[in-house]
Amino acid sequence: MHVSEEHIDSEDIKQELNSTIDDIYKKDLFPVGRLDIDTEGLLLITNNGELAHKLLSPKKHVEKKYYVEVQGILDENDAKLVQEGLDIGEEKLTLPAKMSNINTDEQNGVSSCFLTIHEGKFHQVKRMMKKLGKSVTYLKRVRMGSLVLDENLKTGEYRELTKSEIDKITKIDKTIM
Repeated sequence: MHVSEEHIDSEDIKQELNSTIDDIYKKDLFPVGRLDIDTEGLLLITNNGELAHKLLSPKKHVEKKYYVEVQGILDENDAKLVQEGLDIGEEKLTLPAKMSNINTDEQNGVSSCFLTIHEGKFHQVKRMMKKLGKSVTYLKRVRMGSLVLDENLKTGEYRELTKSEIDKITKIDKTIM
């Protein structure tokens, strides 16, 4: 399912989403993880409890890739810092993350990048960017494990996984199974 803040703010969509979620729970389906209210992107809905647990287990370090836009200028030093792990107020530093495809607009003081993390701490991406002195203005999850957000899905749409996607997530992600 491709979820966005705009859809959640609309009363009609809220009712439709609640109805959809009610239908999902009636079919013993549930979301794998969550997205913050101001985040959009990939949300897996399944009835496979073992798969959901393994995808979410902190011990498995499943990659979650986000497209991030920030107020502030990102640079290679920021990429180095996230690779080393950041202190975001938890007991331990974040696990090493990867920042790639950094684009900056120095005139407007904004940047974008892809950030791949291996955890799912509360507001982790936003807290990491804040630690770097940046403020997240847009956040979209584009990948979780081997599952990639379908670019053909419009915000608010969903579809069943293909056989190939199911095979990939259960085969390639055998390390999590």
